[in-house]
Amino acid sequence: MNDGVNGVALTVFILFFLAVTVMGFLAARWRKAENEHSLDEWGLGGRSFGTWVTWFLLGGDLYTAYTFVAVPAAIYAAGAAGFFAVPYTILVYPLIFTFLPRLWSVSHKHGYVTTSDFVRGRFGSKSLSLAVAVTGILATMPYIALQLVGIQAVLDVMGVGGGENTNWFVKDLPLLIAFGVLAAYTYSSGLRAPALIAFVKDTLIYIVIAVAIIYIPIKLGGFDDVFAAAGEKYTAAKAGGLVPPEAGQWTYATLALGSALALFMYPHSITATLSSRSREVIRRNTTILPLYSLMLGLLALLGFMAIAAGVKVTNPQLAIPQLFEDMFPDWFAGVAFAAIGIGALVPAAIMSIAAANLFTRNIYKDFIKPDATPAQETKVSKLVSLLVKVGALVFVLTMDKTVAINFQLLGGIWILQTFPALVGGLFTRWFHRWALLAGWAVGMIYGTVAAYGVASPTQKHFGGSAKEIPGIGEIGYIGLTAFILNVAVTVVLTFILKAAKAPDGIDETSPEDYTADAGDPGVEVELPPATAGTSH
Repeated sequence: MNDGVNGVALTVFILFFLAVTVMGFLAARWRKAENEHSLDEWGLGGRSFGTWVTWFLLGGDLYTAYTFVAVPAAIYAAGAAGFFAVPYTILVYPLIFTFLPRLWSVSHKHGYVTTSDFVRGRFGSKSLSLAVAVTGILATMPYIALQLVGIQAVLDVMGVGGGENTNWFVKDLPLLIAFGVLAAYTYSSGLRAPALIAFVKDTLIYIVIAVAIIYIPIKLGGFDDVFAAAGEKYTAAKAGGLVPPEAGQWTYATLALGSALALFMYPHSITATLSSRSREVIRRNTTILPLYSLMLGLLALLGFMAIAAGVKVTNPQLAIPQLFEDMFPDWFAGVAFAAIGIGALVPAAIMSIAAANLFTRNIYKDFIKPDATPAQETKVSKLVSLLVKVGALVFVLTMDKTVAINFQLLGGIWILQTFPALVGGLFTRWFHRWALLAGWAVGMIYGTVAAYGVASPTQKHFGGSAKEIPGIGEIGYIGLTAFILNVAVTVVLTFILKAAKAPDGIDETSPEDYTADAGDPGVEVELPPATAGTSH
């Protein structure tokens, strides 16, 4: 790794960073609403985004800087086991095609801003709504931290992070500046900022991947040599391989399936979805989003190229930035680093907005100030979005980077436990609210305790997300095991509670709400900010 600062790459990086910063602040004027003091405007962009904006926003939201760095890093370190992200993104699109349009329709009809809004309206339970909100916030925090880790990895490779003996403030100053800029334009422009910047981010990433997938193999002697070098390394290290070892196949399959089920439970995924202008935009997007899976498959190959290029790093997360530094001309390395850096800003902004919306709607308004006006909700959400980012920054600056990664894995286990209430509620009212709450609690407790018992070379606890599946003996994804326990408890208790005639909550939705589209009777094309959420 270079000890000096790569001046050319840093200059290109800064120029792109300044450009998207200006775009972030100008986004406040983009499609400016008459009344911007509402969560529909600040937190959902006025629910007005069409197919292309939604596609770039969802892509910018789901395919993060962490994806850019960590997926090929996993392949660099462990072989084909790291490819699990590719099949899970393929599995997820048919899944979301079935339930996201229904969620959009009912949310647009009733002015729901968050998944917890829907759960409360569907099951008449503030307790269940609170459980979903708290889970969403907890799962999102380490995810935001990982975006900052991605920026930090790029800065380190460019030589800006400083050495080990550098004063901590000087070392972390570039990250602090990036954080400050992100916080400022998110506060100012809301969801419109990442929506606008996502165009730049995705364009840069596509250009970098297209160049890398052609240019780097040519420099390394072709894909035959790349795969041969990777195979030799895995054979010598007896770790991973070009095909997952038999002992790891259950882990691979359960991790892919569990991650697919969890992806659109994350608040930021739903926030980007609810910002769409119509049900048809959602359906159209689920058919073209697999293009990102193609990009992800190509991106994963960079892990093999890093091995063939002889990249040596102590932290696998630095492997791809270092590959770009070694293989590209300095100016194009700067473009690649900008793609990763901007790839962190877009999802970090959306995630902080989503977490803030959950706090505002489902904790502040439900339990602290029920008569909060739309303007008060927006003010609180803006402040909480800042606090969430500060928490993520503290997390990054005070903890080892592997801790951030492992806590994000724990967040995936947690967020999957909201699936029965959210997706189950979209299709049936059969589940009892208390049963759903009990199932959620069982899944959360089992998942947390099981993950606590997993050690890694750097951590005694929370060192990974795979453990022996009870009754099967195979190693599998903890989140999926917890989810199955969650569903089992929910189903059994629902039978018991219905037999005991336990009081059920009031469902404020009706069957036709789940297929309503913009322009239908009672469903306005664009919700006026002043009336959003008044159905509560």
